[in-house]
This record gives sequence, structure tokens and C-alpha cells, in this order.
Amino acid sequence: MSTSSSEENHRKTVEDKAEMRRRKRAIWERKWKRLDIVKAFASLFVHFLCLLAPFHFTWPALRVALVVYTVGGLGITVSYHRNLAHRSFKVPKWLEYLFAYCGLLAIQGDPIDWVSTHRYHHQFTDSDRDPHSPNEGFWFSHLLWLFDTGYLVEKCGRKTNVEDLKRQWFYKFLQRTVLYHILAFGFLLYYFGGVSFLTWGMGIGVAMEHHVTCLINSLCHIWGSRTWKTNDTSRNVWWLSVFSFGESWHNNHHAFESSARQGLEWWQIDISWYIVRFLEIIGLATDVKLPSESQRRRMALVR
Repeated sequence: MSTSSSEENHRKTVEDKAEMRRRKRAIWERKWKRLDIVKAFASLFVHFLCLLAPFHFTWPALRVALVVYTVGGLGITVSYHRNLAHRSFKVPKWLEYLFAYCGLLAIQGDPIDWVSTHRYHHQFTDSDRDPHSPNEGFWFSHLLWLFDTGYLVEKCGRKTNVEDLKRQWFYKFLQRTVLYHILAFGFLLYYFGGVSFLTWGMGIGVAMEHHVTCLINSLCHIWGSRTWKTNDTSRNVWWLSVFSFGESWHNNHHAFESSARQGLEWWQIDISWYIVRFLEIIGLATDVKLPSESQRRRMALVR
């Protein structure tokens, strides 16, 4: 069977099952895979730590939470998203791997898993095959899609869109050992600061970054402004830009997916871009992609 025929058959299968699966979106009406249970337990554990955090507050613990939030968050935005998913710029392998490891500490999955899902999101944005389509409800696009890996495979297929990462030993190693790194991270927090560092670092710090990332998938496809003609519901949400390190200029991003800069105007705060630009100035970042003036004119809603 040809590749095109196989893809067409898969598409029809997805469409046939879409309505039935949407009616069974309730978490108690489906079979949970082991990976879904692990992900749900990890999420519940992180949020449980958040509940304990106020009872173990110290100023050093608060600083740890801010460091975890910043390091993990920039690992997601600079590494997972702009460097790996969209190849918006290049850095030496030692720095690429260091940034990716920072992203791993955000507890949003290994690079292969995260990048594959995100590439499918751009390929099938707002359709029945979008991994976290806003058409299936705010909470589905925000969080619930994470705990239904079988549905993701039905919609998108296997992780065949990340062969560039699968060829690299480091990313395959992280994929096989991600759980051990997270456990070691929690152990180190507890070793150096006891329950206060654990609850504020792995609890508050991780949960805050996790929900900010989720808001890009949910809120930034529902509420906000549009500057560019994209065939989707992507929006720019200005007040989220600082907390998301520039990721909430989401309409900008969907208009120019490969751009290393998402805050395209001088007043659009984009901390991730400032880091990439600094790396470019000192010679560590190369092949930095930006939209051309002709591309911007073509995509503009108002000319």
C-alpha cells in the first residue's frame, strides 16, 4: 500500500472514530494505559506538593522554586520548542544537550515525546487530529489530553516525525531514562533543603511552569488578539508573555513557525528570544531564522 493511501486510510479511521471518542472523553469511561497512569500520578504528586508548600515556606525554598521555574521553563521554550521542534537556530551540541536537559527538569516529558506532539500540533492545528485541539474543550486542550496516550496515537499515529532526534544517542537515552532523572531531581532537592525545597521546587516551581505551558495550548487558542492571517485560532496574549518567556505571542508563532523570535515587535516581551539573540552575538547561535519583510506583508491582517 502506498504512503498516500495509508495516510488516507488513517485519516478516515480518525474521522470515523472522532465523534464516538469525543462522547467518551470522560476519564472514567475509557481504558487507562500504564503510561497514562504514570503521568496522572506524577501530576497529582506535583500538585499534592503544592498543597504542602505553604506549611514549609522558607525564603531559600521560594528562591529554589523561582530557579526551577526559570531553568525548566527556558529549557522548554528555548530548547524543546524553538531549537528542537522548529529548528529556529543552531548551537553546539554540548549546549543543545545542556538546554534540553534543563527542559527535562520541567517534568513535561522527554524531548522526543514533547517535540513529536508539538510538531503534530502544527501539522493538524485545530482539526480532529490536533493532539490538544481547543475544539474538544478548554480542559482537554489545557491538561486532559496528557493522560490519553491511546487517543493521541489514534489521531496522529506513532512518533514518526522526530527521526532527527531519534538518530541522536542523547535523546534516546533521555527517553529511556526520564523517570530516573526526575527521581534524582527530587532526591537532590530533598537532600539539600528537605521537605521545603521539595515542595517548593518540585511542587510550586514545576506546577507553575506546567500550567503556563498548558495555557499556551488552551487559552492562546481561545482568547487574545490576532495580527496575522493564520488558518487556525491562535491568539496573542500579552499579559502571559513575561510568565511564558515569550511563548504567548502565539498568533505570531503560528504565522511564522520557524522564527526564533516570537515577540516580533519591540514592545512584545520575549525573554527566550533575548537569550537566543545573546547567543548569536557571542557566536554560539547560528542559522537564526526570522521572518522576512515580504513574509510579514503577505501574512498581515491589515496592510
